[in-house]
Amino acid sequence: QVQLTESGGGLVQPGGSLRLSCAASGSIFSLYPMDWYRLAPGKQRELVATVSSGGSANYAASVKGRFSASRDGAENTVTLQMNSLKPDDTAVYYCHLRIFANHYWGQGTQVTVSS
Repeated sequence: QVQLTESGGGLVQPGGSLRLSCAASGSIFSLYPMDWYRLAPGKQRELVATVSSGGSANYAASVKGRFSASRDGAENTVTLQMNSLKPDDTAVYYCHLRIFANHYWGQGTQVTVSS
């Protein structure tokens, strides 16, 4: 059974930074791409970033140039470094793993960007 556990959310002022982490159980994690999604009140769920098994990342246009995603295979973690945060980045952030037809989600971590 795969378990994903996020950490690192919180309250930050506009222009600030936060670093989110997602710890995955099981060595199988390293074989598959990992995603970061976010869900804001009144908005649809948004795919923020995808990190391939090889470590390359793709980003949503809304965060490109400000967010950076990476993974550490030895530690079974994937991180999302968020810089130059804006109020529009306020959301619950989730890490996600898909293994064939099975989807695994973390519990989510709240990020609030406000002065």
